Amino acid sequence: MKNINRELIIERFAYQFGVKQENIPDIVQETFIRIHRKSHQFHKGKFTTWVYQITLNVVRDQYRKQKRDRKLIDKARQSQLQTIKNSYYFEKQEHLFLHECIQKLDAKYKIPLILYYFHDKSYDEIALILNIKLSVVKTRIHRGKAKLKEIFETSIGEEVYQNG
Repeated sequence: MKNINRELIIERFAYQFGVKQENIPDIVQETFIRIHRKSHQFHKGKFTTWVYQITLNVVRDQYRKQKRDRKLIDKARQSQLQTIKNSYYFEKQEHLFLHECIQKLDAKYKIPLILYYFHDKSYDEIALILNIKLSVVKTRIHRGKAKLKEIFETSIGEEVYQNG
């Protein structure tokens, strides 16, 4: 995996996890710094799995820092919606709507769904990245899809058939 490819994966994962677009370069930079600093700790397994774990930790650290000032986050969300509309992350308005619905999920459901559907990670890889049992991954994806369907239907006001 080349550096450019890694950077794009980290950017996309961070964005899909809910990081504001203007903070993504900081997440990418911090992720690469941690990879470099902790490279001696990587001994076995897939390197990409390790990169996802580090990215997830960097994102979580960022969220802890942001909790200190909720008012600024609320104000930033309003401007984020305007920025997202012009973003290159979504090809269609439906994709933006799906992204907004995914952001309403609890992290324990959101992360496995993003890794599985948008990053083509297997259940086994997700279990390694999140450091949870395979059965928990399966349950969270199943429940996450059901919760996402419920959010989606509530938002559009009609029933949707779930497939995949």
